[in-house]
Amino acid sequence: MKQAEQGWCVSCKNCNEPIYGNYCSNCGQPVKPQRIDRHYIMREMASVLYAEKGMIYTLKRMFINPGESIRLYIKEDRKLHIKPITFIIITSLIYTLICRFFHINSEHFYSSVSSDGLEFPTVHLFLNWMINYQGYVNIIIGLFTAFWIKLFFRKSHYNLSEIFILMCYVSGVTVLLHSLVIFFQAATQLNLLTLLHISNLVVICYFVWVAIHFFETKKAIDCIKAFLSFGLGMLLFGFLIAFCAIFIDTVIKH
Repeated sequence: MKQAEQGWCVSCKNCNEPIYGNYCSNCGQPVKPQRIDRHYIMREMASVLYAEKGMIYTLKRMFINPGESIRLYIKEDRKLHIKPITFIIITSLIYTLICRFFHINSEHFYSSVSSDGLEFPTVHLFLNWMINYQGYVNIIIGLFTAFWIKLFFRKSHYNLSEIFILMCYVSGVTVLLHSLVIFFQAATQLNLLTLLHISNLVVICYFVWVAIHFFETKKAIDCIKAFLSFGLGMLLFGFLIAFCAIFIDTVIKH
């Protein structure tokens, strides 16, 4: 108030707006950052604990009633759940750490690629990228799948961004399931590709279950739509990766 009465102010370092007081009225940036002391450290620790509680609550809900939980997150309450992008990043980090710990790399997946595909070295690079950066991969697949969901469930009132939130939570659970598969394979020495194929079937069933509860429907046709949405999203992503890899290799050879 004294600054306003005296007719002078400082500029916000964040948005360059004039500040008449201790905080910017435009973006909320303080004039002077809070000093780092024990109170600051305690607040930071509390925020981490809150995130952990949110992660535990979200995981529990994703296995008990995921469709309804995601719907409530979008429509009503977003305080208890961990944020969807944060969820997929954390789960992808867990997956990456498990892959590194058990020395899982693209060579374990070469048998699922045709011999023609192995002639293209860029395919190997993309496989390594898909394994090492699951977060980015799942976000892209989520976007593709969200497009098909929006197309098949176009009568619903959800927009593409809201459906993408649905895919973020589903993708996070998918990554955790694949992490458990790798851990289980290391303990049993069973064939990894066989286990992953089984887990993929589980993921498809899980997605269909989530989708029909999310859209509040019990129609058989909607189960088929959910199945097709997931399959076409994966197919479109795979086609894009294969096309880019072959195109790059062809350009390099010529």
